[in-house]
Parts: sequence; C-alpha cells; structure tokens
Amino acid sequence: MSQYLYEKKAEMRNCHSITGGCSEIASMRRLTILVSIFVVLLTGSQATAEDIVGRASVIDGDTIEIHGTRIRLWGIDAPEHDQLCRGDDSELYQCGQKAAAALAGILYAVPRPVICTPKDRDRYDRTVAVCKIGDPGPDIGHWMVSNGHALGWPKYSNGQYAEAQRRAERASAGMWAGSFVEPWRYRSCIRAGQRPSNCSDETPAR
Repeated sequence: MSQYLYEKKAEMRNCHSITGGCSEIASMRRLTILVSIFVVLLTGSQATAEDIVGRASVIDGDTIEIHGTRIRLWGIDAPEHDQLCRGDDSELYQCGQKAAAALAGILYAVPRPVICTPKDRDRYDRTVAVCKIGDPGPDIGHWMVSNGHALGWPKYSNGQYAEAQRRAERASAGMWAGSFVEPWRYRSCIRAGQRPSNCSDETPAR
C-alpha cells in the first residue's frame, strides 16, 4: 500500500510537468470535494440529534422528564403544584395539580413518543425546550395554553402563544373559567415569605 501511494504521488508530481494536466488528479480532486460536501451535510444533519425523544413522565404542569432529563416547556407557565385558583363557582381548587393532570392526560391520550427540541437552559439547569407529541404532532405548550391550563409567558414566549391564550380566555377554558394569579406573580409572592394560600388568590373569600 505504501509503495502504491508513493507511486501515485510521483505520478501527481509528474502530471504538473505534462502539458494538458492529468485526468486522474482531477478525478481525485472531485472526489475530495464530494467527500467534503458529504461531511458538511452529515454534520448539519446531526443538529437534530440534540432532540430529546421518548416517553415522557409529568413533573408538573409545565415540566416533564424523558430518560432522566428534566425538561421545562418553553414559553409557557403553569400554576405551581400548591397553587390555588377560583373556579366559576368562586370556590378554591388546586389548579396546579389540575394542570399537571391535564398534561398527563394528553400524553396518555396520544401514546406517541414526545420530541423535545432544546432552546435554552433555565436557572435550575433544566433543559428548556419546545416539545411535541410525535412528528408531526401537537405542540404541547400550545395545547396547554389553548385549553387554559397554562399561560403564555410574555418574558420568554415572544407572543408565540398569544392567540391561543386569547381563544382560551374567550372560551372560559380551564383557569379562565374563574380567577387566578399568574404563576410568575405567585412565585414572587412565595419568595417574599408569604403563605401559598395568601399568594394563590387575591379575591377575598366569600
């Protein structure tokens, strides 16, 4: 093999001294270019390898887990686990737990692998991703917002779910049937040292 390579190199050197060039060198150069293009395309296609794919378990209304990886759904904010909301009857209910149950319900109803495309990492080092059920499949965040189980988070969503939220509000879906405190305000209240019952609802008890 080494003798062959030595002879080929000698031929390539000689080709430069022969008028008209060498067709074999041209062929090798074309092959090199094609291989280079293939490598670039292959490297580009590996971007999809970053997707996290598998069956998801529910942590709360906006967080799932796939293969041990915690994933925060991008652009939405669901009520916290211990957060309370008021229903259309003005009675308090556990809207955080209801949001988690709704998320578990859609994952159960559509038994397909969840595909999450990472966009960022949050302050807790969780993957933040847009997740859908199957491909093509529904955007889970969009479904949660359009059914009133979560809100579009203006700080991060760039209005992505604004129309879905308007439809949910008009239809009095989920939380929109009664009253609630936005989840990000609820967390701020908790961090300020208030109790969950005080942070959950600003409407005086009747």
